[in-house]
Order: sequence, then structure tokens, then C-alpha cells
Amino acid sequence: MAGKFLNLFSPFVRITPEIKQPDREISFKDKLIYTLVVLVLYIIMSNTPLYGLPNTEQGVDYYFWLRTILASQRGTLTEMGIGPIVTAGLIMQLLQGSKMINVNMADPSDRALFTGAQKVIAVFLTIFQIVAYLAGGAFGNIGTAEGELSIPLAIAIFLQLMSAGILIMMMDEILQKGYGLGSGVSLFIASGVAGQIFWNALSPTGMSGDGSDGLMRGIILAFFQVLFTDKEIPGPGPNTTDPENPLLGHRLFGTRDDNLFRIRDLWIREAGAPGLLGLILTIVIFGIVIYVETMRVEIPLTYAGYKGYRGKYPMKLLYVSNIPVILAQALYANFLFFGQLIWKKAEGSSWETFGKLIGSFEQASAQSGGASHMTPTGGLIYFLTPPQGLSALITKIRDYGDNETTEQLWEIIAHPIIYLFLFITICVFFGKIWVEVSGLAPRDIAGQIINSKMQIPGFRRSEKVIEKILKRYIPTLTILCGFIVGILSFTADFLGCLSSGTGLLLSVGIVQNYAETISKEAASEQYPGMRGLLGN
Repeated sequence: MAGKFLNLFSPFVRITPEIKQPDREISFKDKLIYTLVVLVLYIIMSNTPLYGLPNTEQGVDYYFWLRTILASQRGTLTEMGIGPIVTAGLIMQLLQGSKMINVNMADPSDRALFTGAQKVIAVFLTIFQIVAYLAGGAFGNIGTAEGELSIPLAIAIFLQLMSAGILIMMMDEILQKGYGLGSGVSLFIASGVAGQIFWNALSPTGMSGDGSDGLMRGIILAFFQVLFTDKEIPGPGPNTTDPENPLLGHRLFGTRDDNLFRIRDLWIREAGAPGLLGLILTIVIFGIVIYVETMRVEIPLTYAGYKGYRGKYPMKLLYVSNIPVILAQALYANFLFFGQLIWKKAEGSSWETFGKLIGSFEQASAQSGGASHMTPTGGLIYFLTPPQGLSALITKIRDYGDNETTEQLWEIIAHPIIYLFLFITICVFFGKIWVEVSGLAPRDIAGQIINSKMQIPGFRRSEKVIEKILKRYIPTLTILCGFIVGILSFTADFLGCLSSGTGLLLSVGIVQNYAETISKEAASEQYPGMRGLLGN
């Protein structure tokens, strides 16, 4: 039975909206339809502006760095995105993994209470984060003065975001309960990343502002714009023809007018614009992740009931897939969100020193002309923030010039290294927890093999024996998964992919998982006897 902690949530679980388990077997075709409807509904919500919001350029965009991972859109019903859902899952997984709460997942009542408590925590977090978001001035200061957000409008925005947050939870639960395929959280992230990649590749919007090259934002359109026009494109740096300058022709250090150097400028662009290097790297990362996803360890199996029938149990190299990465990003998202709130309140006060330990920020204006945002410059949060691309690093080196101090050089070198180490460590940590609580541990897999009437040839048909064999592989695969994901994510962020490194990895993994889920569902519908072995 569940402990006292989960029993505290029982009264709230009874009044929390819930999607009932399907009372019949949902066909594969119907699951596809449910999944498509949920996705379309989320996209509509992502493009529906909040009623009564005076101006999205007011206030501070606390989620500026997190929009892709949280599948959120500024000023819309999905302003909070999937943040509360993922944070609630993170809290429950940490409690379960650390044995602070004891839940028997094989007991239907314990499992239902665990899921219900997670949903209640998600509702509480939604309320808390919306209140903190509004109180922190995300849409401007709340008050009665001209230009401030009035109290009635703040209440209206709160009710809209609260209703949208509950609806998002229900949509995720529809898929989780078996009406659709996969998870709503994964589906929403993949759609957001796909939209960002499409926008950065094919956006016709012209770039403007300090350091911009005046070309279209979409790198593919910008390439053809440079290729087929003779118009000189002004750059922020002075023109130079010094042949001894090894960085000659790069817009960050100076430009020349011929087409060769104009195309060279597209490899790495300033002002946050995507470059050719990012486009090529995006394609390469896609290929690497797909290749790594196909690598697996296969355990030979034989059917205990019929001689001669053989099979294999595959374990992917990326064994824990993308969920631990989502949990790691949820942890970072909460650090960043509350760190910004703390810094804004602590700046200039007696608490400023404490605020700097957590994270210090500088105010910056969004390139697209939206609300201002904060950029981490120090503290723990700075080292949890991925590098902002090779362009930002080159700009920083250029700004320092020949007068770099030891402290500045340390900042340039230390930030990427410490971030990479922390990210890999967090991914491995959450990977190990996820293996224990999600049915991927050796004892769980051994139980699945035994229940499907299979066995490993040459060994007794015993759950303990199979578990011992699986322990040779699963812990190692979990660590390798965290290491590989960390390296790929860092590389994508550092060299400036068309989406965030983590978002890109998640989207590839999600699409891959959906392909596997669809194939399993199709096979299960055609061969019902294989459901146990397929995990359905």
C-alpha cells in the first residue's frame, strides 16, 4: 500500500478531472485519429492569443530560453507550456527513486494513487507558477497606473492560463490512457522543435537590428538571396583587404564585397540568425542520432512451449531514450525561472550577494522585437545554461580583442566544459532513476520475458537468472546513453543548430519512438498473441 505522503492527496485526486480508461480495445486507426486531433488542438492553442493582454512586448519573457523545450509560445494559451506537467513528473520520480515514498507499481490502487498525486501536484504547480509569473512582471507590472496591467486583466489572464494548463494535462492523459499513441509531452515538444527548424530554415522575415546582415532569417532563403543578387550587404565591421588577417571576410571581423566572401558570411551569422554551419550540423546530428538509435544489444530467446522457435530481445544503445533528458531540462527550467525571479527582486538589495550565488543576469532585448529577456552571466545557473553558439563565442573573443585577462579566458573555457560535465551527470542520474520507476530495470524486463513464455537458451527459465544476465548490460547502457546524449546536445548547442541541442535530440528520439510505437501497435493488432513480448 502507498505511504502516508500519497494518501494526503486522496481528497484532491477525487475532485481532479480525469480521463477514464477506455472500456474497449481502441483500434490502431482510432489511436492515430486521437493523436492527430490532440496535436492539432495544441497547435491551435499555441496560436490563440491571451484575451486582454495589452502588449506582448511589455514585461520580461522569463521563458525566452525555454520555449522549445517547454513547447510554449509567448502571449498565447500555451504560455506555460508543459512545464507544470514535467515538473510534477520530476518531483514524483525523484521521490520514488530516492525511496522517500514506497509505491508498489504492480498494485493497481497504488499505481492509480501515484498517477493521481502527480496530476494534483501538476495542478498546484500550474497555479503557483502562473501567480509567480504574473507577480514577477512577465506581462508588465500589476497596478492601476497608466501602462500597467490592471488587476481585472491579471485575473482574466490567470483564469485563461489555468484553464489551458488543465486542458493540456487532459490532452496528455488522453494519449497516456491508451486512446492515442505515445505521450502528449513528447508530441508537443516534437511539434515545437519541427516548427522552429522550419522557421529557421525557410523564414522570409528580414533580419534587422545591431549586427544583423539584412538578409532573410531562413538560412536556405538567405543563401539563395546572396547567390542570385549582386547587392552589397552591409556588415557591422569595417571593410578590409588585409591578406594577413586569417578571419578576413567574416562579418564579425570585417567584410569584402565579392560573392565569395558574402557566402562565407553565411556560415556563422550574428544577431542570433541561423547559419549554414547550423543547417549542415542539424542534418548531421539527425543522421547520427538515427544511426545510434538503431544500435542495440540483442539477447537471444527461445520459446518455452515450442522447440525451434527463436527470437531476440533488443536493448537500444540509447536505452533510456529521451525522458531523462526532458526531466533534466525540467530541472534546469525551474532553476532558470525562479533564479530570474530571485535576481530581479534581490538586485540592489541586501540579498544581492545571495542572488549572485544562484545566478546573475543582465537585461537584453529580444531580437524579434518582443519582450525583454534576461541572459545568465554568473552563478550556478550560468553553468547550467548551454553555450549560445559559436557566433556568440567569436563575438565575445572579438570584444575582448588582444586584452583578454586570465579571468575572461577562464570564463570562455570553463563555461562549456562545466556545462557539459553537469549535463552528462544529470542525464545519467535521471536515467538511472527512470530505469527503476518505469519498468526498464533488469527485474522488470526479466518478468516480461518470463510472462511471455520465453527464456534465454542455455540458462534455467528463472526470473532471477535472467535478471542477473540483464544486469551485465542495462547499467552500462544507461550510463552510455547519458554520455552520448550529453555530447550530442553540447555539440549542437555550441555550433548553432537550427534548434536547441536538447530539443533537436528530443525530436529525433521522439519521432523514432513514434515509429517504433506505430510498428508495435500495427503488429499487435495483426498478431494479438505477441502483445506480451511487444510490451503492449
